[in-house]
Amino acid sequence: MAPSNRRTANITRNTNETKIQLSLSLDGGPLDLLPPTAEFRTQGSEDETTGEPPEVQVTKTHASQITASQHIWIWTGIGFLDHMLHAWAKHAGWSLRIRCRGDLAIDDHHTTEDTFLALGTAFTTALGPRTGLARFGYGYAPLDEALARAVLDISSRPFFVGDFGFKGPMMGNLNTQMIHHGLGSWAQNAGVTLHVDVLKGDNDHHRAESAFKALAVACRMACERVLGKEGEIVSTKGVL
Repeated sequence: MAPSNRRTANITRNTNETKIQLSLSLDGGPLDLLPPTAEFRTQGSEDETTGEPPEVQVTKTHASQITASQHIWIWTGIGFLDHMLHAWAKHAGWSLRIRCRGDLAIDDHHTTEDTFLALGTAFTTALGPRTGLARFGYGYAPLDEALARAVLDISSRPFFVGDFGFKGPMMGNLNTQMIHHGLGSWAQNAGVTLHVDVLKGDNDHHRAESAFKALAVACRMACERVLGKEGEIVSTKGVL
């Protein structure tokens, strides 16, 4: 796809609780490095054990993958959240850069919530006018014994229903409740109707990862531009 036709967004979201920089391309391809700001130093430690974002974004982290077709580099300070966002971006065909400095001394709530809110804002900004799209998308994804389904409507009617069936309270340093809350926050700012159901699975990690991979497949399908429907609103109401 020609670079000029890529759907991209750059978002900065600063509150008293979190500082977030994010760049997104729904169509993959290269992304510029996130620019230095007062909240993110340009030089400093690259030690992942500090909980701080590495200052040099070409540093390979646990949630980075730079290829010819995608640039993915994610650091929220919550390792399991990074892992899920990496899987989502990879299988949706997105390029995504995120760095967040949050109040993790309190807990994971604000960092997770605000990261999903920022990603939702970036999604709807990059999408632009909701015309000529497939609009609906669905996906199934297995991970060993786990199987998940996601169904997405780019409806401009924010709504989220999720059933994950997690068995434990935590995955790494992420509270399992925050996956439901985070995806609900994303759907709100993305302006989509989203249903995610984990249909089976014994392992919570597998249940979560299969859910994000299924969501990725649904996003990729729903965001597809339909040849011959350029400029058309895919709605009987004539508006989305």
